[in-house]
Amino acid sequence: MALRIRLARGGTKKRPHYAIVIADSHSPRDGRFIEKIGYYNPILPRDHADRLKLDLDKAKAWIAKGAVASDRVHRFLSDAGVVKPLTRNSPEKAKPKKKAQERAAAASSAAAAPQS
Repeated sequence: MALRIRLARGGTKKRPHYAIVIADSHSPRDGRFIEKIGYYNPILPRDHADRLKLDLDKAKAWIAKGAVASDRVHRFLSDAGVVKPLTRNSPEKAKPKKKAQERAAAASSAAAAPQS
């Protein structure tokens, strides 16, 4: 059974709040879960004390059992110092594409050519 630490959405339309749960990766997002270990309320300001509550001891125990955190929950855990932050680096995506490289080369060659 592949375990995930992820968010389960609650609340009404345009007023979300999330439970941080341990669930089987095949179960629905808001469906069956094994244990609730915290909650997250994105509507509250970032510095509000009740924006995020997370039982770090339970999270560490579940990670030791093989649970994998979703991206958002991984960020919460890394901010708390439980796990290392994810480092994402995709330099190929940042490079200009073929057409843009051709335009840049044409502009540089036109600038380098002596003007009469």
